[in-house]
This record gives sequence, C-alpha cells and structure tokens, in this order.
Amino acid sequence: MQTTGISAVVTGGASGLGLATARRLRAGGAEVVLLDLPASDGAAVAEDIGAIFVPGDVTSEDSAAEAVAAAAARAPLRATVNCAGIGGSVRVVGKDGTVDTLGRFTRIVHVNLVGTFNVLRLAAAEMARNAPVDGERGVIINTASVAAYEGQIGQHAYAASKGGIVGMTLPLARDLAARAIRVMTIAPGLFDTPLLGRAPEHVREALGKQVPHPRRLGTAGEYAQLAEAIITNPMLNGEVIRLDGAIRMSPK
Repeated sequence: MQTTGISAVVTGGASGLGLATARRLRAGGAEVVLLDLPASDGAAVAEDIGAIFVPGDVTSEDSAAEAVAAAAARAPLRATVNCAGIGGSVRVVGKDGTVDTLGRFTRIVHVNLVGTFNVLRLAAAEMARNAPVDGERGVIINTASVAAYEGQIGQHAYAASKGGIVGMTLPLARDLAARAIRVMTIAPGLFDTPLLGRAPEHVREALGKQVPHPRRLGTAGEYAQLAEAIITNPMLNGEVIRLDGAIRMSPK
C-alpha cells in the first residue's frame, strides 16, 4: 500500500515515535490526523507538518471516533499507527513496606492496552468500508516494547500492558484478514523518546551502551522508517518486529 492518497491516524502524534511517524507519512503524501492529549503540543505540531489535531484520550470512544472520522473526511483511512502510551516503574513491595497501588497498575494497562484496542477497533471498522487497493483495505500498527519479553524489576504494569499488545497481534490479524486489513506490532528497545528525555545525559549514554549494535539509543526516525515499510509491504502481517539493536534487557 502506498502512502499517497490515503489518510492515517497516529496516536501520541505530538511527540516522540508518533511525531516522527506523522512527519514521515506526511512527507510520503498521506493526510495525517494526530490524536493526543489536549495539553500536548498537538496543535502546534499539526500546524507545522500540515496535519489535523484531535485533542483527546485514546481510552475515550468519543475521542477515537472523532479522530477516525476526521481522517476519513480527508481521504480513505488506510493506516493507523498507535504510539500513545505511558510508563512507570515501582516495586510491588517497596523498601519501606509500601505496596504498589491497584490504581496505578490499572491506569497503565488501561491507557497502553485498552487504549490501543479502542482506537484499533474503530479504525478497523472504518477501513472495512474502503474499496480494496491492490487487494487490501488498510493496515494497523501497534507499539509494544521489549519489556513485553524482558520486563525489568518494577515494570510489571508496563510489561503487562505491552505483553497484551504482543499477544493480541496475531489473533487480530487473523480476524481482520477477512476484511483485507493487516495488523502488525513494533516492539522498540531503548529509544530516545520523551520517556527517557527526563533522564540525565550520562544515564542516557549508559543506556545506549547496553545495546550490542549500534551502541546507542534508537531514534524516533528509525521507528517511523519501519512503520512506513510495514505500510508499504503487503506481506507483513500478524507479526511483532523487535526494533532493538539486539538488546536483551537485564533484570534491572
């Protein structure tokens, strides 16, 4: 599938992986709708790259429906890239005996996993209305993490949310194959995104050196490059691609 003449929804599109993906898709000729929080830089980003900004939450049915409708109004919705997510790390039982809250665990899973599915299901319903082009109607790309496989100490909620995304990739691809819609997942390793942006530079350098090759943090542009390749390659379906420089995370 080519990116020209289509529309795409990118969640978390105001920064990081989502922003890089939105920029690349716009450069490739796609109409892009950014779905991100009202407090994000989405409005300024959309103006800068010539996209549409829908302020909202991926866990909201109304927000997701508005983003899908905005994209379909511009051109057939044929691509959706789910990059929105939150992190957080805390031990189940802290050194002082405090216990991790159920609310924190639930929130991370709700945003990362439920939010991804919420957008995906509405995007798929819209894509199913498309006339096939070269035998397909659309492609949905979700974002997991290597934490789905090697979650570190304190990452139980994050790893659970990303593991859920990995686990639903193949069943969704099989389900939506009847509609000629592909489903793929990218599992990034250590990437230079806002989640790591608050860390001191020496910490970021140390993290980058843990990557076997290249010995650095990944860039958002490299994620976007893979997302575009998935969209344009019709045989990529039902798979999770680790984008990690061959890293395998240690326990902590």
